Amino acid sequence: MTDQNNASRLYAVVGILCAAMLGLGSRLAFLHLGPHEALRESIRNSRTKRTEILYRRGRILDRRGNLLGLDIAGKHICADPAYVVANSDPRVVAAGVAKGLHLDSQWALQRVSRPNSRFAYLRRFVPDEAAKAVREMELPGVFFRDTFVRQYPKGPFLCHVLGFCNYEGVGSGGIEQRMDRYLRGSPGLRVAEKDGRQRELPGRRIEDKASRDGADVCLNVDEAVQYVVERALDEAVAAHKAKAAWAIVQDVLTGEILAMCSRPAYDPNTFRQAQEAELCNRAVSYTYDPGSTLKVVTIASALDKGSVQPTSVFDCENGAWFYGGWPLRDHHPYGTLTVADGLKKSSNILTAKVALTLGDACFERYLRAFGFGSCLGIDLPGEETGILRPSKSWSKVAPTRLAIGQGVTVTALQMLGAVCAIGNEGFLMRPYITRRVTDSRGGTLLQPEPLVLGRPIKRETAALMTKLLARVTEEGGTGTKACVPGYRVAGKTGTAQKVINGQYSSSAFVASFVGFLPADEPQIGVIVVVDEPRPLHTGGAVAAPVFRGIAEQAVRYLDIAPARYAAK
Repeated sequence: MTDQNNASRLYAVVGILCAAMLGLGSRLAFLHLGPHEALRESIRNSRTKRTEILYRRGRILDRRGNLLGLDIAGKHICADPAYVVANSDPRVVAAGVAKGLHLDSQWALQRVSRPNSRFAYLRRFVPDEAAKAVREMELPGVFFRDTFVRQYPKGPFLCHVLGFCNYEGVGSGGIEQRMDRYLRGSPGLRVAEKDGRQRELPGRRIEDKASRDGADVCLNVDEAVQYVVERALDEAVAAHKAKAAWAIVQDVLTGEILAMCSRPAYDPNTFRQAQEAELCNRAVSYTYDPGSTLKVVTIASALDKGSVQPTSVFDCENGAWFYGGWPLRDHHPYGTLTVADGLKKSSNILTAKVALTLGDACFERYLRAFGFGSCLGIDLPGEETGILRPSKSWSKVAPTRLAIGQGVTVTALQMLGAVCAIGNEGFLMRPYITRRVTDSRGGTLLQPEPLVLGRPIKRETAALMTKLLARVTEEGGTGTKACVPGYRVAGKTGTAQKVINGQYSSSAFVASFVGFLPADEPQIGVIVVVDEPRPLHTGGAVAAPVFRGIAEQAVRYLDIAPARYAAK
């Protein structure tokens, strides 16, 4: 009986062992031969080291090659809070970090006092020079990761045109945003087997893909002209206690933007500290009633249609005219004026009567042909269209107000483009700010060319309007303070009431001046807009002198020859 029991136990044990061996064999075969790609990938990943190879974002340069934005070597400063808590005094580490990085010590202490955390950023995108101070402290648990830091060497200079690059490496605002796909580049990747200490094994590299640096973007902007514009605007804002100001310098013949400035400004190196109002590029994104500067377009349209001549005479009603049940007044009372003199003296009543000779539909066609009510297509983000309602919805009095720049909103870019079209024999050009995009090997990826958007007026009309606009800056005109010695300036002043709470304000104004020079052979156009200047508020008193300050330095720097018939 005992032998039989022993034999039964032996058979049972052998059976169990055989079943176990069979099960293990089946499981082993299943693991090796079954569809387990995820598991195999996990095993392979545990034995390989993947390293992303950094790349540099492309540079931004002005037309003469001066650096405006570039990547420099830097560090992410990080911490292992669990290591700090276990091996050091978090307060000592936090104090060292706070001192080296100019951080709040309590904030730093919170970051390094987390025993359950193995990683924390203390400061990202720190230039090597700034990170050096922290490295020399040899703080336990603090380590560094290589990166590149976007730098703008001139601080707030040209900030609205440049924009900035955020912490995710994405361009935001300005050229950084519009040309992001060229500037960004792509990272490289290195995959190799590693040993137990996480070190790469020599000769066991699986993949090695080189990084590709971003392309360089060269702008049409000239650093020297931009400097002149920025300094002039800063002085104007301070002198007139203005809320804001903006200006553009444009090549009349090609549409190239040589300078663009908006105030208030911000430093793109510290973009997170900027206020919303500081980020706005008012030159392309802010719309305003143009006031008397739009009289240029009104009179040019009527001359082009042939409904008036420069010598046509209109009764200016001694400064007060009722039409459509509403009064319209001139700044000074006039009796009869010719069209030429009405433009020179900026008569509201004369210009309104000129507009009525066009007819609503025709007037609207001319306004749209000059670029109002639509984007001009500049290669910067945020361009606004302005507001120009269809003529079918105009009231009886509407054309008389549109004629003098009320009831329509424009951008400074549109207003400058329209006036430059007059200086360019009637051709309206697309404004553009990018000169060239080149890859890291010097190959050209993009090179914009001048583009004609349309021709709102004939060559003869443009030549005639140029002569009339040159009279505005002569004695007796509203723009005498825009005169540049040795050059004839063609331009127009503008003083517009701002709309506040749905009504035109009697105390808040936008002062502007727009023009080009030399009048005989136009080459550069300039617009200056000053928002809510005080106590002076007219375009002739506020904006015209700023125009002169910009223009007289720009023409000499750009080596533009004086006019054949110099202004006295």
